[in-house]
Amino acid sequence: MHTTAASPLRSLLPALGCACMLLLAHADAAAESAATAHAEAAPAKKSRSAKAAVEPAEEPSADESTKPAKPPKPVKERRPGARVIEDPMDRLRERLAERLGTAKTSDDGQALRVIAHSPPPSPATPVVKAAAAHAPTKKSAAKGQAGHAAHWDYQGDAGPQSWGRLKPEFAKCASGERQSPIDIRDGLKLQLEPVQFDYRPSRFRVIDNGHTVQVNVAGGNAIETMGRRYSLVQFHFHRPSEERIEGRQFDMVAHLVHKDIEGRLAVVAVLLDQGSAHPLVQTVWNNLPLEKGEEVSAKAMLDLNALLPAERSYFTYMGSLTTPPCSEGVLWMVMKQPVQISPEQIGIFSRLYPMNARPVQSASGRLIKESN
Repeated sequence: MHTTAASPLRSLLPALGCACMLLLAHADAAAESAATAHAEAAPAKKSRSAKAAVEPAEEPSADESTKPAKPPKPVKERRPGARVIEDPMDRLRERLAERLGTAKTSDDGQALRVIAHSPPPSPATPVVKAAAAHAPTKKSAAKGQAGHAAHWDYQGDAGPQSWGRLKPEFAKCASGERQSPIDIRDGLKLQLEPVQFDYRPSRFRVIDNGHTVQVNVAGGNAIETMGRRYSLVQFHFHRPSEERIEGRQFDMVAHLVHKDIEGRLAVVAVLLDQGSAHPLVQTVWNNLPLEKGEEVSAKAMLDLNALLPAERSYFTYMGSLTTPPCSEGVLWMVMKQPVQISPEQIGIFSRLYPMNARPVQSASGRLIKESN
């Protein structure tokens, strides 16, 4: 019984190749189960066969000979969405076709054709996919944790006292020996060359980056000092001033950040003191973005010469960025004469950032020069 049931399937091996060998064992087992199920019907078949051998069949009448013989009613088994299975072997072929992703090409069910087949998704599939879409991956979770750890502020647990511990790249904020800002005292008065400002009217964009109001300036603006040319990249504001001169702190300060072709930074600090309104500052305020992180392109032009004091004498020393990562090797030039800004203009910035100044750092015996 086992050999007889499996032999039609073994004829499929040339067409299906080695892939069928893995399924034949399963098919043979199913065939054996089917054969066992029909074993009880075997005695009845034998008795009918014996009776037929003893008693000759009656001759059909003329009318009956013209009628087609009625086949015996098969025992039909229907699965939801499946066709009627005619016999146990057809059932085995059907199940094998489903497992191989095949379809029958002939009525006798012997030939099979391999086709592309994707089983229909189970009812739980959409739920699983939706859960997977909302569940964070390890990579995204790690990224979120790193982003949270790297957050810094001017107050609280992420304030200046913690910057050096928030991220490895911020280590200089705690361990650096040439940090900014400083309280400028005891500068050596020397005949320093004046800073050459090459500023011209330029397009600009304003962004609230979450720490200050920053103005990104179009190219073409630069300074020359100590034999190097630095191009202006952006300027931004702090309240109150981060720099102090002989202990005095000012209402605000503007930092003009420059970079040379080798990536070295030079910052010009313009101290802002309460007084009359400043037209350039008002132009920047008029173009403040409505949302943090949104950059607004202004239609107006800015001439940064208007932001500079009439008297261009300055202090200079080597320091760092005043915000993380607190990189050192930054050339600082702090203009000695402050520029006036109105209380209303100070109030506008205070609505956004009441305090965004890093505390003064140790001068650590650095040389400070002062132009006459």
